[in-house]
This record gives sequence, C-alpha cells and structure tokens, in this order.
Amino acid sequence: MKITDVTLTLFAWDDIPRASYGKHTGVFGGSGSLGLLTISTDEGIEGHSFLGSAYQPAESDAGSLIKVLKPILMGQDPLDRERLGAAMHKRNQTLHTTSRAVGCVDIALWDIAGKAAGLPVYQLLGAFRHKAPAYAASPVFDTVQEYVDEAVSCKENHWGAYKIHPPMLWKTDIEVCSAVRRAVGDDYTLMLDSMYGYNYMEALRVGRAIEEMGYYWYEDPLAIQDVYNYAKLTEKLDIPVMATEQAPGGLDAYAPFIMARATDYLRGNVRGGITTLVRSAHVAEAFRMNYEVHHGGNSLLNVASLHVVMALRNCEYFEVLLPRTAHTWGLQVDIEIDRDGFVHALREPGLGAKIDVDLIRRKKIAVLA
Repeated sequence: MKITDVTLTLFAWDDIPRASYGKHTGVFGGSGSLGLLTISTDEGIEGHSFLGSAYQPAESDAGSLIKVLKPILMGQDPLDRERLGAAMHKRNQTLHTTSRAVGCVDIALWDIAGKAAGLPVYQLLGAFRHKAPAYAASPVFDTVQEYVDEAVSCKENHWGAYKIHPPMLWKTDIEVCSAVRRAVGDDYTLMLDSMYGYNYMEALRVGRAIEEMGYYWYEDPLAIQDVYNYAKLTEKLDIPVMATEQAPGGLDAYAPFIMARATDYLRGNVRGGITTLVRSAHVAEAFRMNYEVHHGGNSLLNVASLHVVMALRNCEYFEVLLPRTAHTWGLQVDIEIDRDGFVHALREPGLGAKIDVDLIRRKKIAVLA
C-alpha cells in the first residue's frame, strides 16, 4: 500500500460559544475553522483527522502540514508509522512544522491502519476496556455561583467527576473550590486545574487548601517547565500533583519530571499524535504512575483520545470540556455520555467516526494540496 495524495480541506466553524480556559487560550468564540486531513492510498483506503480547535484555527498549522509533511508522505507505505514519524518529528525539531501538524498526520495514519486491519484503533493498540467514566471540565467563570451550579448539574447527571478551571487568583480559587465542595458534598470527585496560574507559594497555599477539602488531583499549578518548584510542591503535598499537560519536546520532555520526582501523575494530549501519547503513557506505567489524557480540542481528535483511553490501564477518566458545543463540530454523531456517566468505545474499523461530509462541503473555505 502506498500513499497517493494528501489534502487538507479547510472549513468554517460557526457559532462557537464564548469561553475561556485561562491565559493559555484567552477568550474565544464566534467563528473559526477546522481542517479535514485526508490521506489517500492506492488501495482505496483513506485516513482522516481534524486539524485545529475553537481557540487554535486550522490555518495556524495548515501551511506547514502540506508544504513540509506532505513530501515526506507521498509514495510511502502508510503503515510505516515509526519511520514516517521519525522523519516528521525531525522537521518539527528544526521548526519547519508543528507538533499539532505532525500529530494530525499520525492520527490519520492510525485511521488507515485500523481500516486496513478491519479493527478499531483501540483494539489495534490492545484494548484494556470498552467503556470509561467521563468527567466534566469547567470553563473559567466570572462568579462562584456559576461553578456551583455547573458542578451540581454534573453530579445530578451522574458524571464521574467535575474539574474546575478557576479564575487563577489564588484566594478566589480557594473560595471557588470550597463553595463547590460544600454544594456537591464530600462523596463527589472534584479536581482542580489551575492552568499554570501560580507562583510556588500561591500553589502551595491552594494545594494545602484543596487537600483538606478532599480534591482528587491538583493539575498544572505552576509554569509548564518549572521542574524545580514542582519537585518542591510534590514533596510538600499529599494530594497528587499532575504536570506535563503541555510537554514541549514530546516524549523527551517527560524525563526531567520523572527524574526529579516533580509530578505524581503524567498527562498527555492527542494533538501530538496517538503514537507519542501511547508511548508516554507506557513510560508512566513503568513508574506505576497514572496517565491522564487531555481533551483533544475538536470532535475527531476527541475520538482519537477515546481510543487511547480504552487501550490504557493506567488512565482513569475521559475528559470532556464544557461547554461541549465549543468543541464539537464536523461529525454526524459526537461522543455521547450515557446515563451512568460513561463513554463507550467506537467499534467500527479505524477511528470509527462518521464525518459530516455535507457540512464540510457547505462550509468549505479552501482545499490545500
């Protein structure tokens, strides 16, 4: 099997709700764009992936995907993911492309592999389960009451847990966490993701407070690469600290955190590709560490995340960012959460998602080839 073409169809994303997840996203909403990547082969099998998110339009990475990565792929066997991945990551390291573009291609190659084998990707990876509990992750709200209302709604609808993205003002954040805990009671699972919002002393104060409240984990309180202070923080706190959501440098970026004992859990994002995500999860498993998978950023990447979650035994939850309509576009049917708060594996070969071809045709902006 050989790759015969690589195209990227840019299409408009309308009516994105106004939302924010902190300083790293800013406030977004209104209109945006996604890209449908199609990798064609001489055996008629196509692999697909989506490029972009509500706060990172596809155009940011589209040019380098076609200009830099397409020549690497043309005429090659799409099942040679390791060799092709090494060549693509080399171009990322020299800043000619981005990890998001490389990840998009990697996901489409896994889609081809699953279709060629007649298996869903999670079974191709080695299935561990067929369903997983989902947790809801809040946007940043303006008031404490908005967090309380959303958390109570999630509990009433049987979501497995609720994670707070706070205003990132440490005293206010403690107030938010305390109000939510009082509202949902002591038996409901809560997490805090502070999105790199604190210095060390602020992070310590907030960590001690939510530790006493019985929060389940404490995510990204410090700057992305602040290994020194993360090591101090994990030593001081009993609540599990989770860093590495953003791991510049891919797999290599996890090593300093593990060696310095600077995080209790590892975390990864499918936007860098299924291959790197699974590798880093297995590294975590070797150290008996949990590995939690971040939200994908768009509908088809969330499907890719779902496949990985179903293949890992050291991952507890599937993440869903709220509001859901800020992250769902371009599929006929999106991932559903059942009445017991679980998401279920997709059983069709490859990614198994049904792309809304008619919507993409109507909303088409351009085709890059």
